[in-house]
Amino acid sequence: MVKRAFDLSVASIALLLLSPLLLGVAIAVRLDSPGPVFYRQQRVGRGGRIFRIHKFRTMAHAPQGGGPLLTVGEDRRITRIGRFLRHSKWDELAQLIDVWRGDMSIVGPRPEVPRYVAHYPEALRTQVLSVKPGITDDCSLDFRDESDWLARSADPERTYVDEILPIKLALQARYVADASLLTDVRIVARTAAVLLGRIAGRRKASPPTSQP
Repeated sequence: MVKRAFDLSVASIALLLLSPLLLGVAIAVRLDSPGPVFYRQQRVGRGGRIFRIHKFRTMAHAPQGGGPLLTVGEDRRITRIGRFLRHSKWDELAQLIDVWRGDMSIVGPRPEVPRYVAHYPEALRTQVLSVKPGITDDCSLDFRDESDWLARSADPERTYVDEILPIKLALQARYVADASLLTDVRIVARTAAVLLGRIAGRRKASPPTSQP
């Protein structure tokens, strides 16, 4: 109940304060390329429940879907405004809607697509999916430049499944084990610092090389 109250309070205040920015992003997305403002994709939520996440659209609209699930490096599908949104992470702000609706939390393991959840070991799957997914967590901050790292791989999907996903799961499981309101406040503060650093053009993160 405390976490839900925290989520509702932060999401409501953020939606109110950021409404001019969110409106501006929505207009920019519509003017930049044909298609909807939001990109909706199936993700796996708490207890394995499927929901459709909100993101501001950053790629050329493909009505039938298709294309790789992973975004690697300078993906040609990314629009002009989409490149900025992905770098600044402003595309993720649309997930405040998902928090307000109760599908997500402000802080929690990032929700994955069903295809990659199928690779979760059973014990870690149960643990990571025991809480609502979040907009941010330490794992998503550590892996904020994942797309660039995958661009160096000859087989990005295999690299993701075999090398990156196990590290992510270990970090997410650690969050679930240590979750508290204080932890969430710390992660929100860290997220704000990282986002400000990206806008200021600070250097990119180095990829984690092993599980914690």
